[in-house]
Amino acid sequence: MAAWMVAGNWKMNNTTAEAVALAKEIVAGLPDIAGRGEVVLAPSFTVLGSVHDVIRGSNIALASQNIFFEDKGAYTGEISPAMLKDAGCTYAIIGHSERRKYFHETDEGVNLKTKKCLAVGLKPIVCVGETDEEREAGITEFVVGIQVKKALAGITDMADVTIAYEPVWAIGTGKNATPGQAEEVHGFIRNILRDLYKEASLNVRILYGGSVTAENFGELIAMKNINGALVGGASLKSGSFLGIISRALENGQ
Repeated sequence: MAAWMVAGNWKMNNTTAEAVALAKEIVAGLPDIAGRGEVVLAPSFTVLGSVHDVIRGSNIALASQNIFFEDKGAYTGEISPAMLKDAGCTYAIIGHSERRKYFHETDEGVNLKTKKCLAVGLKPIVCVGETDEEREAGITEFVVGIQVKKALAGITDMADVTIAYEPVWAIGTGKNATPGQAEEVHGFIRNILRDLYKEASLNVRILYGGSVTAENFGELIAMKNINGALVGGASLKSGSFLGIISRALENGQ
């Protein structure tokens, strides 16, 4: 099984000064995780370079919150893979529910972005998850299954792909899936990966996201198929984010 990952998605927060200060606090407080797990920060596009300067030489990797699926051209407002690599990114978050909701991103677009990441040497963190209405209707597996399969269509090597299960109803709401609920969907995703990629599927990380805190993450990371977290609000304060990392060190498999 791949080592755990704790990734902080800062979303549309932090000026340059705020981002640099937060990154410095996280670097200063980071415990020794060498060989045990991975920590990733995903700040806004405008501060990627500044945050990269802070984390350079530490055990922290840099991620973008989005990516475009073309190398260059007349795509006003988009960011190319080469630009992200130039800024120091190792990872790119793809298909976050907020991108799907507010910017109408589709499973097909997520697939194009995932393929582009892999083609240029960026590692995608592919987000999937159901809404509250879909869970209440009993179609969580149907929805998540389609998202996973369409996102990975045509991809044969999963060595650099991470999946993040984020139930939409738990993002920024203060509600989080119970460890049992999360593990059930993570296990379902793992079975899909096993069908598609056989034994190689065991090395794919599946993260949980949705109102993750230091208080609830210990139980989540102890589950068999939960390999880390994609953290939103709790990543905006160094103390809470470092607390989540500590839970991963204590309870991660």
